[in-house]
Amino acid sequence: MASNHNSDLLNQLYNRITGEQDARVCKDIPAAACDDQPRNFFAYLAANSLGKIADEIGSAKLLLPWLFGSLGVPALLIGFLVPIREAGVLIPQLMVAALVRRMPIRKYVWLVGAMLSALSLFGMAWAALNYEGATAGIMMLSLLVIFSIARGFCSVSAKDVLGKTISKSRRGRLMGLSSAISGIAVLMIGLSLGSLNLANAELSIFAWLLTGGGSLWLVACLLFYQIREQPGVTEAGGNALSVAIQQIALLKTDQMLRQFVIARAMLLSVALVSPFYVLLAQQHVDSALMGLGALIVANGLGTSISAPFWGYLGDRASKQVMILGAIGAGCLGLFTFIGVRAQWPWLLNEYGFALLFMLLNIMHSGVRLGRKVFLVDMATSDTRAAYVAVSNTSIGILMLFGGLIGLLGDWFGANAIVLLLSMSALLSVCYLKRLPNVSEP
Repeated sequence: MASNHNSDLLNQLYNRITGEQDARVCKDIPAAACDDQPRNFFAYLAANSLGKIADEIGSAKLLLPWLFGSLGVPALLIGFLVPIREAGVLIPQLMVAALVRRMPIRKYVWLVGAMLSALSLFGMAWAALNYEGATAGIMMLSLLVIFSIARGFCSVSAKDVLGKTISKSRRGRLMGLSSAISGIAVLMIGLSLGSLNLANAELSIFAWLLTGGGSLWLVACLLFYQIREQPGVTEAGGNALSVAIQQIALLKTDQMLRQFVIARAMLLSVALVSPFYVLLAQQHVDSALMGLGALIVANGLGTSISAPFWGYLGDRASKQVMILGAIGAGCLGLFTFIGVRAQWPWLLNEYGFALLFMLLNIMHSGVRLGRKVFLVDMATSDTRAAYVAVSNTSIGILMLFGGLIGLLGDWFGANAIVLLLSMSALLSVCYLKRLPNVSEP
């Protein structure tokens, strides 16, 4: 009786969210999965939301740089945070995709990824409490490698499970709800951190945050396991990595793809600079937890504010979106460098750095959206898969080399790295202007 009552409640809530009344919409999913949609919808929604929250807690561009700064980790290692986080997802994903296509039930790949993510965050929390300096940095970077690969497992398999369990016209609503829920939760975490005033308890707070993130992944595992997934076809399970290596030759023969990869490589400076803004904030803000909380809030606001604008503009002129994002990030970095050197008191506080970080996140969002839309518009249905594979693999490898920028941070300081990467962003604009216009007017 209780099971039937819960099922009725799920059906009613699902109908209210989706607007369904009598007939269940079941587009592009197996017929046997139709009746399980309410259960699958909410299981996927809850698990995906918790995963997004945990991702933000263990952010390689925000919380981990701050933690590394508190532990006295060398800037060389801090510079590898974003590259390892991004490359760890991009490069192994090709092999993961081949693995997923060989499995009739794909949710187990997601569960493995979630479990590894949880264990990685637990390990980081333990390392933060027991080690410091380069030792702590090396241990946590090693765990970040595992975390990034695990997130690649989740990323590939989640899309496949979504496509098999939720109707085509309901997926956007689910993802939108998930983003809204996780966004509100992350803002609340940021505000809560900002209100804390615990002297000499900073590392303990970080450890609890990472432990909480790992716990969220475990709960997400239990929820995702509740999804009822129908077996899928397995014929397409080829060796995607071998295919991608063969396709690397496109960089030599396809001029447009080569230009795009070069442009995307030059824009890496916008992604690599985030941890050094965090280090600057940590060095100039008196209340550590208030400063971190303000950055977390600013990060969330930047994404939510800018997404509709960049999305609208990206459909009309994706190249211009990349150019605007690069110019904005470059000019912001120059402004920050001057402000730090001149010791402007109205800038060197938690609110000033929160504003800078929000603006940087807005510009980074524009660069990311612009290059994604540009790639889709540039490619055809026959070349799109190859373009994505070659581009992601190339950039994943280059990201690892980009982490060496942190070595200069040990010599010249975080502010000098912000200046250098900002100048690189401005120089990329000259090359971006040479790209063809591929968006429809």
